[in-house]
Amino acid sequence: MSFPLLTATAALPAIGAIATAAVPAARRTAAKWLALLVSLATLALAVVVLVRFDPDGDRYQLTESHSWIKDFGVRYELGVDGIAVALIALTALLIPFIILAGWHDADPLETHSSRWRPTQGFFALILGVEAMVIISFEATDVFLFYIFFEAMLIPMYFLIGGFGDRAHAGSDEHAAAQRSYAAVKFLLYNLAGGLIMLAAVIGLYVVAGNFSLQAIAEARANGSLDMATNTERWLFLGFFFAFAVKAPLWPLHTWLPNAMGEATAPVAVLITAVVDKVGTFAMLRFCLQLFPEASKWATPAILVLALISIIYGALLAVGQRDIKRLVAYASISHFGFIIMGIFAMTSQGQSGATLYMVNHGISTAALMLVAGFLITRRGSRLIADYGGVQKVAPVLAGTFLIGSLATLSLPGLAPFVSEFLVLIGTFARYPVIGIIATFGIVLAALYTLVLYQRTMTGPVKPEVSAMPDLKVRELAVVAPLIALLIFLGVYPKPLTDIVNPAVKQTMSDVHKKDPKPEVEAAK
Repeated sequence: MSFPLLTATAALPAIGAIATAAVPAARRTAAKWLALLVSLATLALAVVVLVRFDPDGDRYQLTESHSWIKDFGVRYELGVDGIAVALIALTALLIPFIILAGWHDADPLETHSSRWRPTQGFFALILGVEAMVIISFEATDVFLFYIFFEAMLIPMYFLIGGFGDRAHAGSDEHAAAQRSYAAVKFLLYNLAGGLIMLAAVIGLYVVAGNFSLQAIAEARANGSLDMATNTERWLFLGFFFAFAVKAPLWPLHTWLPNAMGEATAPVAVLITAVVDKVGTFAMLRFCLQLFPEASKWATPAILVLALISIIYGALLAVGQRDIKRLVAYASISHFGFIIMGIFAMTSQGQSGATLYMVNHGISTAALMLVAGFLITRRGSRLIADYGGVQKVAPVLAGTFLIGSLATLSLPGLAPFVSEFLVLIGTFARYPVIGIIATFGIVLAALYTLVLYQRTMTGPVKPEVSAMPDLKVRELAVVAPLIALLIFLGVYPKPLTDIVNPAVKQTMSDVHKKDPKPEVEAAK
């Protein structure tokens, strides 16, 4: 038997989480270093997965299959395609930076020494989320995917509710109440989506007799599994609803600004750059592959919802006074672009959507983590409390500017390629949707540049006059992310070579071909 590489990639952070939680209470620094080393080892395994994956080979590679619950046909089945490989690499890449950025976020509060913040638990929960996200990207058994799709909610609940942002206006009691509200709202929304999905998973088993993604897809392709139209549509809606909550898609988005606003900056990155990607990934892997006809049936409605997300999220970002909530609403707009690209049903749109998942993760991590460093120094999330920061902390301001420019998809930075492909793919089949969506770009320029202007330029406010610039640890977090944004913006080919074959196979699942350009015949 070959080495179970995919299992190892998911199991290592899970084991690391247990080991980190078991570190004695007085050894906080040792727990941090252990978590960081485990995350780096997981990144090394993810690189091995990336190197061993052959984009021109079989659709699912490095597969593992073992009987799990035999009586119900549940198997432990893993396999990765190009889309999953890219997202596993993104997850494994971001976790070390999240750990480094949150190095002191769970230390005991100096002003409240009696209130103990369990450092070991904080880093153990981050590693636990990483393990569950990775195996969600690897699972090719629907029931196995569902288990971890839901299980990751528990550590995220404690990360949001138990380790909130210290830069919170108001009393400690008010801050704790706000954190509790955000955590409960996050949990209830996602549990509601998960319960509806569970009903759809059971319905799929009743119809197909097993939970194997590959077996069901093959049976549908060769005609041995003929699913009634209404049945397929109801099952599709059950899956899609859960993924739309996780993504999130308007109007199921309202939990995200609360969660990101109340969480620490590294946990906010974990939410939107890592966990939420499971929702958009699952739309590609499960909705389109299992329910191709229902996916085409629902496309017009989903495109309208995605378009609303793009414009609505951008408009609300323009009006925000809180830095972290601004980034949250910007992310809602970006997820609208991703979902629009998926359901444009063109190879350019789906390639762009997959690239967008990766590039949005990197750009949001860069912007939010720098914003977190800024907020920690000033002790406030309000934009109005800043001004003139670039004169006292030029490196911090410069990295904040690059992160902001990446958020508005400036040419030369990675998100531009993604957004361009999504729009091209949408224009090709739905020109009106594509035209309206471009207004989201204009609004993105408005909210990001106004944010930079109000916080970084102008007279230096007395409260920021002594603000220190980025430290070595903080530069180690931000510099690689900035470098990746520039590299993938100038040369995205390594990423497109991995995802394009998988996108072509997804297009084949839904029996769609790219529309031919309408060229007027020469007279």
